Amino acid sequence: MDGGQPARERNEIGELGFLLRSRFPILVVETPEESRFLGLVERASNLENMALFTWSVVQGLKRHLRNEYVSDTHEFLDALKHINGSPQNAAFVFFDAQPYMDNPVAARLLREMALGYQQTPRTFIFVGSTVSLPGDLQRMSASFQMVLPSVEEIRDIFREEATFFKSGHEGLALRGDQNALEMMTQHLVGFTGADARRLIRQSIEAEGSITMGAVARVLKHKHQALGNNGLLNLELGGAKFADVGGQVNLKKWLSLRYPAFVGAPGTEALAIPKGVLLLGVQGSGKSLAAKSVGGSWQAPLLRLDFGVLYNKFSGETERNLREALRTAQAMAPCVLWLDEIEKGLANDDGGDGGVSRRVLGAFLTWMSERTERVFIVATANDISRLPPELLRKGRFDEIFFVDLPTEAVRAEILSIHLRKRKLLVEDFDIAAIAHAARGFSGAEIEQVVIAAQYEAFAEQKPLSTAMLAREVGRTRPLSVVRAEEIEALRDWAQERTICVDEPAGTD
Repeated sequence: MDGGQPARERNEIGELGFLLRSRFPILVVETPEESRFLGLVERASNLENMALFTWSVVQGLKRHLRNEYVSDTHEFLDALKHINGSPQNAAFVFFDAQPYMDNPVAARLLREMALGYQQTPRTFIFVGSTVSLPGDLQRMSASFQMVLPSVEEIRDIFREEATFFKSGHEGLALRGDQNALEMMTQHLVGFTGADARRLIRQSIEAEGSITMGAVARVLKHKHQALGNNGLLNLELGGAKFADVGGQVNLKKWLSLRYPAFVGAPGTEALAIPKGVLLLGVQGSGKSLAAKSVGGSWQAPLLRLDFGVLYNKFSGETERNLREALRTAQAMAPCVLWLDEIEKGLANDDGGDGGVSRRVLGAFLTWMSERTERVFIVATANDISRLPPELLRKGRFDEIFFVDLPTEAVRAEILSIHLRKRKLLVEDFDIAAIAHAARGFSGAEIEQVVIAAQYEAFAEQKPLSTAMLAREVGRTRPLSVVRAEEIEALRDWAQERTICVDEPAGTD
């Protein structure tokens, strides 16, 4: 039995007993934990002095805890007919009956028995991973939610598995990184006790310790188990703040809010950070900054793909969004990256039948009501396409403007890209290249390095400052090609946002 489980079970049994007494003819239980639920309903029905029967397509109808099988009841409809002919006051648990609910005769018979509850009190309990009742039956039903283990219960499972490991390995103590252990504990919340124990044991047996690799496996498993139709992409091993040139104001802001995001001791009175909107010039490092939040905070980074969201079947866009947001909540604590948010939540011109407006409404409601630690990092290039409701104070904690990098930041970005390619920064005149690349974005500086490397390879020579300088001279940066648009964006952002660095005009 999981540590702390008796108190949880007492509460569950009490709630289940209340539902049985409330005279609901139908209960719906969506859970993969069949065995644990059966134990709960057994105790609850005993307390309510009700007989308990179970049904599956394999065993048919059976009196629970007795070898009393009812013949010729393997078919769902036959089982219902038998129950209809019996006056017994009982609870009937049906496992995986979902495929048979489409039978109109079975649905009608079930409804008639439910309507006759006052004459013959019978409770039908449908259990499965997903249970969907016909509309007429939904109005006569109630749902029972099984409680998942808390953080403390997960820690108890860890302790039990560590003791088990030690007893089976000649007293060898379980090793592990404390930070990885705490992260894995947080991310196991949302799993059933059995699944959490299985993943913990798998990690321990595979490595003899708890490492960040074990955390990554748990996150991948959780993401796959949740399923989201490709709407959310899980990105592991992301960038760190050290990979981002400049943006000192943003980095400081994020570092101050990290303790509250992870729920560190002493932060209980602080509001959980909601998220930031990064507005800026194309190629200025907004996407890299978003990735670095997940990597530096050691939190799963989920990227919402608006293209997939809108390309799904007609009429399902809003439901797909709700599923994606529920997945993000289940992955908490996590970072939700909305790249080029203006493409998914743009002002509705009426050309899509109001879908964009409904998606925006659903998203704004979720932003206001969520309590889970889901930190949003939204990036945008075109502020004019964003609806004013999204920019209202309180939607995001802050709006940052990512301008073209200053000369000092250009030098830092250039050094980062040289080091990434195993080149010695000392071999180059970084200051000269950074000065020559005035008006270049971070992405354009990276392309300078890439193009110069190809030139060096073609000439069979080491990469040099001269090669970098030639490539800078050949490039017409976006700040020149689209100067008017960038200047208009800067003008808008000047009084409305916080700049991640000093403005580029101060070179």
